[in-house]
Amino acid sequence: MSAQPFTGVEAQMLIRKPVAMVFRAFTDPAITTHFWFTHASGMLEKGKTVTWEWRMYGVLSEVHVRELIPDSLIVIEWQEPPLTVEFMFEALTADTTYVTIRSYGFQLEGDALIRAINDNTGGFTTVLDGLKAYLEHGIELNLVADKFARKAGA
Repeated sequence: MSAQPFTGVEAQMLIRKPVAMVFRAFTDPAITTHFWFTHASGMLEKGKTVTWEWRMYGVLSEVHVRELIPDSLIVIEWQEPPLTVEFMFEALTADTTYVTIRSYGFQLEGDALIRAINDNTGGFTTVLDGLKAYLEHGIELNLVADKFARKAGA
């Protein structure tokens, strides 16, 4: 019997840093704010709900942490209707980590579903690109801030 195929959105990237460092970049807002959101109400911890903000857009999201396995997995639920997002971390060597982000649970149809799939795919790809630049080279590319600059009034 074969497993069900994954039905959702997936983005992935090799990051040339140790898994503990890459994992922490997603749980510690002091790091995450350099490549994704602008503010957070706290660190990610299992069972905790935190608020992430993108102040340049006047947007915030409540994020519920359903699962957290250090250096391996983060599972959150966010948005309305709720989407599940899995962040998976695989140490390929002592100094490289493969990150896979999966988003699923879309309760939309037609054009709205297509827009959501495109937004999630593009959004998480942008996050991983920014993460790579920041962790590997210490560069803040401002990708998330610049992605919708017209909407932010830049």
